[in-house]
Amino acid sequence: MSSKKDLIIPGYINHRKRLKKRFLLNGIKASKDYEVLELILTFSIAQKDVKPLAKELIKEFKTFQGVLDAPLKEIEKVKGIGEHSAILIKLIKEASNHYLREVILKTDVISSPAALLKYLKSSMASLRDEHFRVLFLNSKNEIINDEIVQIGTVDETPVYPRKILFKALEANAVSLIFVHNHPSGYPAPSHHDRKLTNTLIEAAQTFNIKVHDHIIIGKNGYFSFKEEGLI
Repeated sequence: MSSKKDLIIPGYINHRKRLKKRFLLNGIKASKDYEVLELILTFSIAQKDVKPLAKELIKEFKTFQGVLDAPLKEIEKVKGIGEHSAILIKLIKEASNHYLREVILKTDVISSPAALLKYLKSSMASLRDEHFRVLFLNSKNEIINDEIVQIGTVDETPVYPRKILFKALEANAVSLIFVHNHPSGYPAPSHHDRKLTNTLIEAAQTFNIKVHDHIIIGKNGYFSFKEEGLI
């Protein structure tokens, strides 16, 4: 009869322990991208070496950010990654966005725009279709509502000023910030973007509602109409 001394502990067990210990001591800054994914996968896949899976995810989606930004169904297609693990990966991304959103609530986003930009980049830069978002602000420049009002195609989103202003009046907003993304990655405004911005500003002025900015988000940066002197 074999004793406990005779049992062979798989190498990945000790490796998992080392990953967790390193995280507890130094956070994730000392880890490579695949090692961060490897640590995440240890919570959804037991009794298996997950390093090859982590490396395969990086290979498939190019970067750590690419993995988190990938659609759920595409993550599931990677051999060895089931629905449970794919959901965990997407949950981490969405939890991060939720945290960043909580940071900007009840703060003056006009005086301190850095946190707002971080949230917008995290939540919108990787979207594959254009989304038009409106931030509704109170007299203290605090966000009282944050809503995607329209979803379009890869290069255009139909926006209806009447719909936006109805929501603004309903929320008792005194000012607005418009945001949309460019799936191409390049945030430079198109002729349509400029024309739409002017139309929305004129419509808002009718109800004494101020437009603070129109921000375009892309993977390669952002464009602020306010910063460029266009508002």
